[in-house]
Amino acid sequence: MRSTTCTARLIDFVDLRPVHRTCLPRWRRKLQELVKRSQWILGPEVAAFEREFADAMGAPFCVATASGTDALTLALWLAGVSTPEQEVVTTPLSAPFTALAIVRAGARVRFADIDENTLLLEPATAEPYLTRNTVAVLPVHLYGQLCDLPGWKRLASNRQLALIQDACQAHGAFYCGRALTEFSHWVAYSFYPTKNLGALGDGGALCLAREGDLEMARALRDGGRREDHVAVVPGMNSRLDELQAAYLRVALEHLPRWNERRRHLARIYDEELASIPVELIRPVKRFPERASVYHLYVVRANQREALREYLANHGVRTAIHYPVPLHLQPAFTSAGLRPGDLPVAEKATQEILSLPFGLHLRESDVRHVAALIRRFYLGPR
Repeated sequence: MRSTTCTARLIDFVDLRPVHRTCLPRWRRKLQELVKRSQWILGPEVAAFEREFADAMGAPFCVATASGTDALTLALWLAGVSTPEQEVVTTPLSAPFTALAIVRAGARVRFADIDENTLLLEPATAEPYLTRNTVAVLPVHLYGQLCDLPGWKRLASNRQLALIQDACQAHGAFYCGRALTEFSHWVAYSFYPTKNLGALGDGGALCLAREGDLEMARALRDGGRREDHVAVVPGMNSRLDELQAAYLRVALEHLPRWNERRRHLARIYDEELASIPVELIRPVKRFPERASVYHLYVVRANQREALREYLANHGVRTAIHYPVPLHLQPAFTSAGLRPGDLPVAEKATQEILSLPFGLHLRESDVRHVAALIRRFYLGPR
């Protein structure tokens, strides 16, 4: 079970070259048009991408930004969140940028524990952490699976809270066929290169349910200006550039097919790992009606570090999303939490393991990784 002999092919955790091979030929032709036009900021490519992305996500409106963090910050500002007396409840299991957006908006982060099975921040796990100072909730659609959006919509309505969705890992996800903007006014996306829809650098977008937010969101991302050089409100400099928008327009056409490929590879992992007892390894629980787009394939593993070393010795690279819960990271000590305060999230970070996943994998690669995991836990057949 503990053999460290490496005789297998190398399998990277992520490899973007297949995506780029698909998109770059057409993007290069677009690049020639961009150079000829020489309008690099807030030009026709950005405007077209905003329309096309909104349509693909089923959203009425979209405003493109320089990052997903900026999109979240814009959403918070549009929701009226901007002072340290206001609290925003979010998950401790996410990239730091979720909570950093709250800090950047000017509010106080309040972390709530997560669901034991899905690892998502759900209404039932968050409600005990709401206080009279809570003005907004910010659940994250982690690993590509959606949170309980009908439940979140009810809770936000009953408690008169702003509901802001972090969909930075959920491009193209729909809840029972319904667009995410049907559940809240603001849905933020990231186009970091490794996302299901990735740019050639940073980028983001905020999908909007209300036309009334559109003009203000456009002003806030452009220094608080409205088509002139006069800042009417304090804003930020967060504009998706024409180069990235042109590339994303090309990639967006392939997103449905790419997501279906991810679902197919995830089903193979599910089937191949099903013979291992769940007390040794199990995928994070998913619900069919939430139609995950599988940004990552994450398992909870007994003896995680030993398994990870074993896989590495056999040429398989893995990752951990995320190794330290946010409430225990130095940047968020102001939340006032200590080890043991959010036990479900803390236990999860000791067990979760992201297996190789993405469009670079062949079916045989997935089966090979699963076979190595079976060998680690159950020994050779």
